[in-house]
Amino acid sequence: IEETGLKEFAEREVENLSGGQRQRAWIAMTLAQETDIIMLDEPTTYLDMSYQLEVLEVLQKLNKEKQITVVIVLHELNNACRFADNIIGLKKGKIICEGRPIDVITKESLKEIYGVGANLQTSENGEYPICMEYELLRGEHEK
Repeated sequence: IEETGLKEFAEREVENLSGGQRQRAWIAMTLAQETDIIMLDEPTTYLDMSYQLEVLEVLQKLNKEKQITVVIVLHELNNACRFADNIIGLKKGKIICEGRPIDVITKESLKEIYGVGANLQTSENGEYPICMEYELLRGEHEK
């Protein structure tokens, strides 16, 4: 509970927590099992931006400080690029790209995976790409 920043909410029922607090509670329950790996499918879905960051920061802290392997499926590209050490881009079950976000998230890989034309910039610290805008390339997303 302490690792996930929920100490003050320890006595509350899970259903009485906010979305972000609830996600952190599920992570705390996973940690109580003393696991070396956490696998999550879209843990930030339906969360406000601030709660998305809270959840991803908790997971990043667990990875960096406790050496827990964290595997996450995320479709929110900017969060994936910001928090991931390694990204695997899939299309129809086939690996299209794999590596550091700054190396593999490119206009070309986004076109191939999603069928979109994207305007990418590099973060201020130069560590990851940011998708500034994108548009559907008719016919490309169905290939």
